[in-house]
Amino acid sequence: MNKGRVEAFSDGVIAIIITIMVLELKVPQAADLAALLPLVPVFLSYALSFIYCGIYWNNHHHLFQAVKHVDGRVLWANLHLLFWLSLIPFATAWMGENAFSAGPVVLYGVVLLLAAMAYFILTRALIALHGKESVLAIAIGRDRKGVLSLVIYLVALCLAFVNAWIACGLYMLVAIIWLIPDQRIERTLSR
Repeated sequence: MNKGRVEAFSDGVIAIIITIMVLELKVPQAADLAALLPLVPVFLSYALSFIYCGIYWNNHHHLFQAVKHVDGRVLWANLHLLFWLSLIPFATAWMGENAFSAGPVVLYGVVLLLAAMAYFILTRALIALHGKESVLAIAIGRDRKGVLSLVIYLVALCLAFVNAWIACGLYMLVAIIWLIPDQRIERTLSR
């Protein structure tokens, strides 16, 4: 099957996710700058989630540049990823509206962890389809970055019950790790 429809559908879903998140930023009733202060946690959670959506969009794009076609298993794996990404607006809103308290921070971390696991599954489905000697398989290699992210999410989830801000710091650390697009695929494709 052609990969173009998967890419277009995924781009559309991620664009909708970002749109839903920005609609959660409610305009204050007062006209002074002090009225924006209660929105700081909402904006910070939005900013972090926007970065995460951008990271997933960017890496999804790179991932599909390294493959030639898809099959049913890849379609379901991609939908699995989009399902977890579609929960980001809910988790983001809850976390921001509750000023980063433990419960919402845990849920946010669970959504991030499950999205990362779904992305890992998607890459494995694509590698299984294209073979262990494919451009994608060579570029991904052992996927240390992906495995490290999963470990950091698990640590953050445990720490969220102790201190939600430490967990949020770890979520930001994973975002920083992935902020620079994964160069492995670009380097492998340019050879």
